[in-house]
Amino acid sequence: FSVSCRKRIIKKLRLMRSPWGIQTLCRLFHQHHRAFATLNFSDYEAINRCEKEVPEYFNFASDVLDKWSQIEKERTGPSNPALWWINGKGSEVKWSFEELGFLSRKAANVLSGPCDLQRGDRIVVILPRIPEWWLLNVACMRTGIIFIPGTTQLTAKDICYRLLTSKAKCVVTTDALVPAVDSVASKCPSLKTKLIVSESSKTKWLNFSDLLKSASDAHDCVKTRSQDPMTIYFTSGTTGAPKMAEHTYGSFGLGCFLCGRYWMNLTPSDVLWNMSDTAWAKAAIGGVFSPWSQGTCVFIHALPQFDPRTILNTLCKYPVTTLCSPPTGYRMLVQRDLSSYTFKALKYCLTGGEPLNPEVMAQWKRQTGLDIYEGYGQTEIGIICANMKGMKIKPGSLGKATPPYDVQILDENGSILPPGKEGDIAIKINTKRPFTFFSCYLDDPVKTASTIRGNFYITGDRGSKDEDGYIWFMGRSDDVIISSGYRIGPFEIENALIEHPAVVESAVVSSPDPVRGEVVKAFVVLSPSGKLQDPKNLTCDLQDHVKKVTAPYKYPRKIEFVEQLPKTITGKIRRNELRKKEWGQHLRAT
Repeated sequence: FSVSCRKRIIKKLRLMRSPWGIQTLCRLFHQHHRAFATLNFSDYEAINRCEKEVPEYFNFASDVLDKWSQIEKERTGPSNPALWWINGKGSEVKWSFEELGFLSRKAANVLSGPCDLQRGDRIVVILPRIPEWWLLNVACMRTGIIFIPGTTQLTAKDICYRLLTSKAKCVVTTDALVPAVDSVASKCPSLKTKLIVSESSKTKWLNFSDLLKSASDAHDCVKTRSQDPMTIYFTSGTTGAPKMAEHTYGSFGLGCFLCGRYWMNLTPSDVLWNMSDTAWAKAAIGGVFSPWSQGTCVFIHALPQFDPRTILNTLCKYPVTTLCSPPTGYRMLVQRDLSSYTFKALKYCLTGGEPLNPEVMAQWKRQTGLDIYEGYGQTEIGIICANMKGMKIKPGSLGKATPPYDVQILDENGSILPPGKEGDIAIKINTKRPFTFFSCYLDDPVKTASTIRGNFYITGDRGSKDEDGYIWFMGRSDDVIISSGYRIGPFEIENALIEHPAVVESAVVSSPDPVRGEVVKAFVVLSPSGKLQDPKNLTCDLQDHVKKVTAPYKYPRKIEFVEQLPKTITGKIRRNELRKKEWGQHLRAT
């Protein structure tokens, strides 16, 4: 771009302050997406300095999706679908933005009509990766109904807790969870409607597919303020019962705009495959708002469980240009011989959810020639730091702060630490919370207040910042191990272990020790070659290896070989579960 052209682009970006500016910006992306692909990090930094204001009124469905539908009508040539779904068994769904608009208006009438839901009501949606999840997401935006996603792995007890806590008036699910919902429905006085996505009918359940067919496609999108509640996510609950984090139309709808452009590097020509489970906020950030703000095709594989062969074959068969997988996915993929696969269109790879080991990043690069751009975020905040196009990638780092965030490392008193010093990863908020933040933990003002320390939001993660502004992750605050006065982060030891050829994956936690208080313990998943070795000799070999790679005092004094590690549905290792096991055994013994 010329200097004058760049100035025009930044001027257009400032138009985000008004709904009509979104339309103009969408049109600009459509007309110049090839040129936009050449933007580098210097342009990103210029945009980061732009004034950050949001319009008073904003609704992603009408102000973005409907605008892309209009742009689509004006195109003369073929274009990507808005949504492309496959199940790996021959079934396929393709919706243009126009078809998405048509169907979501019908779905909105289903919610407002037969389901008798009003603006501000809450709906719990427990669906796998099927098109109806995306359809209901948009339908809720059109009606002002608050969308609450849940994983299909929820038990009856989990479902009951979510229905009671949220006071949801409607629940949506498939045949698989009907018995679980029915077993707790009588305990949930707010629940009035049960909606099933199924080819068959169930007693006392409304059938979404049947109602959608007969619904009218005439619907006027509600006018929502940017700060109106749009969705609620239940947090992981690793330190107590899951909390309700509320997001607004502005926090996700507008907050993901630059994320889609600068971290995910998306254009209308791209096809994005984001592997997130539908219950995770990453499914909304990386599978709804970021890609559709750029007019990008969202590709979905039903994929009931992570299968490396299926994923690699899919990348060879379909024109997926952008892949976003949790680190666990890449760790599994690099175990295969990738030289036997030829990807059809893949050119950009992303990861998030937990830190990616540098060794895995290097293996992926060696075998595919592609870098992996890591992002770091939270359900409450969205993407906080990322390695973006044009930036130098420092393997093992989380990248730099994403707009509009000012990320610093704090000590326990709230003072900013100098480069290289470990502390709490925090976001400066001054007197006004960034519009991309969640509103609050609903019905829990104490928990909401606990996240603030002076003029900073405390993420709950530990890390450091280098001279170049890159953030380096150490671990969750409750994951940090204190042994003989030393503070030890699990991630560094896990990185060291995975460099050993006998190790596929590892998780490091604290373990009780009568002398040191606690010591480092590693749970290790072995490679086929590792399983053939003598466990005692291998333990010593791994300990010596860690001593050479990192500071000797950090080596795991205890090692346990396991077949698999406990993980969340999003692929994050549940270190808290392993830690509880260790300390639970200690308490029972004493």
